[in-house]
Amino acid sequence: MALETSYEKPAPVRVIAQAMTGYIDRLGPIWVEGQVAQLTRRPSTSTVFVVLRDAVAEVSLQVTCSRTLFDSLPVPVTEGARVVVHAKFAYYIPRGSLSLVASEIRPVGVGELLARIEQRRRLLAAEGLFDPARKKPLPFLPRTVGLVVGRSSAAERDVLDNARIRWPGVVFAVEYAAVQGHDAARQVMEALSALDRDEAVDVIVVARGGGDVQDLLAFSDEGLLRAVARCRTPVVSAIGHEQDQPLLDLVADVRASTPTDAAKRVVPDVLEEAARIAAARDRARAALATVIEQQHRGLANVRSRPVLADPSRLFDDHERLLTDARARGRRGLRHRLDRDSHDLAHHLARVRALSPLATLRRGYSLLQAPSGTLVTDPADVSPGDRLLARVSGGRLHVVVESTAPEPS
Repeated sequence: MALETSYEKPAPVRVIAQAMTGYIDRLGPIWVEGQVAQLTRRPSTSTVFVVLRDAVAEVSLQVTCSRTLFDSLPVPVTEGARVVVHAKFAYYIPRGSLSLVASEIRPVGVGELLARIEQRRRLLAAEGLFDPARKKPLPFLPRTVGLVVGRSSAAERDVLDNARIRWPGVVFAVEYAAVQGHDAARQVMEALSALDRDEAVDVIVVARGGGDVQDLLAFSDEGLLRAVARCRTPVVSAIGHEQDQPLLDLVADVRASTPTDAAKRVVPDVLEEAARIAAARDRARAALATVIEQQHRGLANVRSRPVLADPSRLFDDHERLLTDARARGRRGLRHRLDRDSHDLAHHLARVRALSPLATLRRGYSLLQAPSGTLVTDPADVSPGDRLLARVSGGRLHVVVESTAPEPS
């Protein structure tokens, strides 16, 4: 109901503020479209403040929303983005300010496209299509490079010219396709499939120049992304410029920042490779020279040793030792023989002195009975007995004629 006031009965500020709060609370929620002119996020508060500006007139509104709502948006909202906000008016009494409290924020235009792309990115990432483990390495020097590109485009010239500068003998198999528009994704998939079936193609480059989000939308198409993931041939994505990043960059085996960068990645630089070969050859020669020098020094050290400097010296030393040992042996043997000869002569003399033969030589003889016993007593024989007499010169056979005892 309307307030009744007059000059004599004015209403206090608090009453007017409360009335405005009541009026505004009775307004229902509304949808409003605008451009984010200012975005404020204070770390100490759970509220995000947004200034929403009209795209035509110099009119703006203050919008607030919870940090939870703002952080849950599928695409981050930045200053300059166009959004549609579902909000309700609110009047803040202490400051006397009017604002919209947002319950939903939806990007529109480019923002909506980015939201769809972001949702698709999350889906494919959950399926593992961006997993680095499934990415295939590029060949060092491909036999044939497949190229999917727009007809007579700058991207085609960049890839072909730069690749041939780096490696003049590179061979290209080019498949033309629309790279923009509603039919672009289908044509790129058909070109990609044709190159993937070609056994001679070792790597495929999908290239296009820069553009805005709508221009590059075909390279975030889900069908195209799944087709790239199924390719047996490594795929290089060279879409747009450094700041552009369609989803093809994530699912491809290698992402090149530009078509020129793709040419550098798929073929080596012949001058760089020649320089590497020359450097490797120089390193090998230096290493071989070092090994030879080390072996030469080792051989010189071995040859400088006395045993190899004068090999006969070792034999001379051993020969002198052998000669000395032989001389000592001869002297020792001679001394031993002389001493033993002297001992033998001494023992021989003693034996001879004690021998019965020595007695016989002095004129004595030995008588033996036929039985071989010595006859020492005349009583042991009888006349007529035959005896054997041994003298110094030999043996005598005697016959006993008579016996007589030795007088006492």
